[in-house]
Amino acid sequence: MILKQLSVFVENKEGRMKDITQVLKDSNINIQTASLADTTEYGMLRLIVSDPDLAKAKLREAGFPVSITDVLAVKANDSIGFLHDLLCKLEGNISSIEYMYTLPTEDGPVVILKVANPEEIEKVLEEV
Repeated sequence: MILKQLSVFVENKEGRMKDITQVLKDSNINIQTASLADTTEYGMLRLIVSDPDLAKAKLREAGFPVSITDVLAVKANDSIGFLHDLLCKLEGNISSIEYMYTLPTEDGPVVILKVANPEEIEKVLEEV
């Protein structure tokens, strides 16, 4: 399935993450999963939230650079080789995976993949 992911540019300063979570809390938006990659000066916070469009608007109002990106969500299972098998199924259909992380759900983990062609990959996985 394709999900909407927020990407928030965050200055690497004390309190910035708290500021972001406060905006989302005040807007009654649930953070379902988060991934943060940083350098010495800034970070890229990737979020799956309950209302991505509202979150984007509220974060922009608060002065945060934010965008929405389509990502592919693939239900995982807790078995040895799952990720390897998934990558084998995708071989020849993706040029690269920009990044990935997991989203915990009540039904088990979901692998989030950022690929250039999520709609095509979704169709490939439905056919397997």
